[in-house]
Amino acid sequence: MKTFIKIHPADNVAVALSPLSAGQTLDIDGISITLKEDIPQGHKFSLRPLSNGEKIIKYGNPIGFIQTSIPEGTWIHTHNLKTGLSDLLTYSYAKNISELEPTIPKTFLGYRRPNGKVGIRNEIWIIPTVGCVNNIATTLERQTRKLVGGTIDGICAFPHPYGCSQMGDDQENTRRILADLINHPNAGGVLVLGLGCENSNIDVLKPYIGSYDPNRVRFLVTQECKDEIAQGLQILEELVSYVSSFKRRPIDCSELIIGMKCGGSDGLSGITANPVVGAFSDLLISKGGSTILTEVPEMFGAETLLMNRCETEELFNKTVALINDFKAYFKSHNQTIYENPSPGNKKGGISTLEDKSLGCTQKSGNAPVRDVLAYGDCVTMKGLNLLSAPGNDPVASTALAAAGAHIVLFTTGRGTPFACPVPTMKISTNSDLYKKKGNWIDFNCGSMVDGKSLTELSNELFDLVIDIASGKQTKSEAAGFHDMAIFKQGVTL
Repeated sequence: MKTFIKIHPADNVAVALSPLSAGQTLDIDGISITLKEDIPQGHKFSLRPLSNGEKIIKYGNPIGFIQTSIPEGTWIHTHNLKTGLSDLLTYSYAKNISELEPTIPKTFLGYRRPNGKVGIRNEIWIIPTVGCVNNIATTLERQTRKLVGGTIDGICAFPHPYGCSQMGDDQENTRRILADLINHPNAGGVLVLGLGCENSNIDVLKPYIGSYDPNRVRFLVTQECKDEIAQGLQILEELVSYVSSFKRRPIDCSELIIGMKCGGSDGLSGITANPVVGAFSDLLISKGGSTILTEVPEMFGAETLLMNRCETEELFNKTVALINDFKAYFKSHNQTIYENPSPGNKKGGISTLEDKSLGCTQKSGNAPVRDVLAYGDCVTMKGLNLLSAPGNDPVASTALAAAGAHIVLFTTGRGTPFACPVPTMKISTNSDLYKKKGNWIDFNCGSMVDGKSLTELSNELFDLVIDIASGKQTKSEAAGFHDMAIFKQGVTL
């Protein structure tokens, strides 16, 4: 078993794949290095003496500056490493793309909707227009559990605190995300549950929804009926009758859209799980499918790698705006742009935002960037898409679902039980997490440390995604978890 890794030939640090002890001598590129101190799993150590102010190179790119002169074999982390990032930048387009070779087609068993869209679940969603009716929505979900079965995969309520007392972009975000979810093909039927006096009431929301099938989308304004629970139950029973008519059929995986997210990362995230997801992304795209990368603040420091993979200069300019607009958002609230990574990330070995970002963007693989989406936009282009959303796990994952993702692949070195509106696959970066939280984790990439290859794991992950697209439940689905969160940016009245 490998105990450390030098990720890129240009790196001046290596990463411990398992805990290493002070005094231990390692052979790296034919040179013997004796560790000066203990190195926790996922953490970095120097491969040569480094001078104060020298760049630390990992993944072949700078992740910050060393703050004091150190000998080889020294632990490098937040105590002696400082970010090298700055505020708004000017970028130049240096196109560097590699087209993927097509690979053999693959099918999954999904649901073809009357409008031509494809779903991987045949669920009924209860979507409140405003937080005031959340308890009604969850009561309806609870009282209709007995109706789930056969071809009905679930009846799910998605409570949230928004839809009223919001201003500007906040209200717009709510309306767009709710409309996106109402139109999502994983829902065979939808009950839109309104109060009646809210800003984002049903009549206001309908133009955002656009044309809809009245058999599939039903509306209930609770202020306008005598018994909203009884009427809601009647509507849901009628939706069950409609949704039951859909059956799974073979569908080419070119119609799959997969979201990619990481959270609770550790020092192995950019070495095991994220590269495996990146290889998966390339494999799906080579078969005509689509993937979405988000978490814009966790692109800071690695953004030029994505910019130069943009297929056109127009997409490059959109990616520049994606990055700088998010930085401007931070600055408008007087917040530090580079206040990242989180405490859990740091404990796992991630020292600076560049360190996290260069690992995070491994999930994008090597495919060209085909489109750049604003928050609330839906995927229209096949291939790799970039989506504007923050790094917060529930907010970013909900944004991926709203953009059209059928499944979200969520890599983690710390673990988390949450789920978003679509099946949320948890992928561990290390085997200890997989063994400890088997009730959360769907797939283990920690086995790379034990000798499994990137290709082997990405093919196994692809097969599992096909199984889940065909009806196999994720761990969070089996637990009955389904969450949503909308991006909150502004004033609440």
